[in-house]
Amino acid sequence: MNKLTDAIKHIIILNVILFIAPQLLKLDFTNMLALHFPKNEHFGLWQYVTHMFMHGSFPHILFNMYGLWAFGTPLEQMWGKKKFIFFYFSSGIGAGLIYTLVNYYQFNSIYDQLLDFGLSSSSIQNILNIGSYNDPRIALSNETMKEFYSLYHMPAVGASGAVYGVLVAFGLYFKDAKLALLFFPVPIAAKYFIPVMILGDLFFGMTKYSVGNVAHFAHIGGALIGFIIAYYWKQNHFKIN
Repeated sequence: MNKLTDAIKHIIILNVILFIAPQLLKLDFTNMLALHFPKNEHFGLWQYVTHMFMHGSFPHILFNMYGLWAFGTPLEQMWGKKKFIFFYFSSGIGAGLIYTLVNYYQFNSIYDQLLDFGLSSSSIQNILNIGSYNDPRIALSNETMKEFYSLYHMPAVGASGAVYGVLVAFGLYFKDAKLALLFFPVPIAAKYFIPVMILGDLFFGMTKYSVGNVAHFAHIGGALIGFIIAYYWKQNHFKIN
């Protein structure tokens, strides 16, 4: 079993505290710490960091912390504490930024269509505030309008983006390691397993087949930033303190 390294231990402790404490104290930190859409009144720049320590359910935090420990431990042992922390937060913040950019593009695409239909900015904001509309000029499907409302109101939580960065880096350095999913328990080399996972996120992120509120583009963003940093470090033999 992998030894619990220093940085990973403290990251896990912070995640567990911020998962348990609000439930014990009957407090909701979502508006303050989850990552909101930039035009939402609850948005704050600090959320690009804090959303990495918020989780929506026990399975959510369990799988993220397990992935951090399983794939991050050999990386921290190789890079050292400071460089691993830099890598982890870079991947997580990058995931949040790319997730925001994709959402911003999707939101503005619908927003511009509503303007073209003749709605004013105040009318559109009113739709976003109350979550309903009865304007006959809106020639968009209910599904599209629900997406519009969700993009504005649904915050992102979780360390998944950062963990995807860790997963990609693990695959670059330990490409022949065997990995498997719970629902597909067949060991597959990391160099094949990880690209398939990322392609799956890309597919679900670009289609309507996703199940649940999964931030697929945050996963892709974390994987991309993680790949860039890890690839650069590997090419330059940047492996120790």
